[in-house]
Amino acid sequence: MQDRLVAVATRLFAEKGYEGTSVQEIVEAAGVTKGAMYHYYGSKDELLYEIYHRLLGMQTKRLEQIADGPGTVEERVRAAAVDVLNTSFDNLEDLRVFFRSTHLLSPERQAAVRSERRRYHERFRALVEEGQADGTFRAETPADIVVNFFFGTVHQIGAWYRPGGRLKAEEVSEHYVGLFLDGLLASRS
Repeated sequence: MQDRLVAVATRLFAEKGYEGTSVQEIVEAAGVTKGAMYHYYGSKDELLYEIYHRLLGMQTKRLEQIADGPGTVEERVRAAAVDVLNTSFDNLEDLRVFFRSTHLLSPERQAAVRSERRRYHERFRALVEEGQADGTFRAETPADIVVNFFFGTVHQIGAWYRPGGRLKAEEVSEHYVGLFLDGLLASRS
């Protein structure tokens, strides 16, 4: 039931906006009572938070597996970058809802989201720093700039990407990662 509530809320928030969607519309579309919804989620704000929390939690778990896994630092950064892009494309409505509505969360939930995102970015930055330390990646650009540059582009895909376009999501991911790594790799002369 929780998954159904989140899925319905995500769809409605994506279609009508967070502010344009009522709790009544969510429970009717999910086929549950308000009491059932409030058993799991105390408010619409909590549902909005859950949309992002689930996506970022899944992405963080995957990043940790990739970062701690086998392969060169270049291979692990490539895998992590492709993964965050592909999972963002796979959850495009969630991404769109969140970046349109983050500012509507309660201050406490906004702080929790910033903390979760910071942990993810710090883990990704540690991979970049590992590559800078061993000479795989250019070291003249601070790792924070590298991470902010990359994730700035990732966070914008919900604003422009439409499924069914000329390029498949996986192809867009490969182009993004190619551009990112081309700028990051140390020259190989």
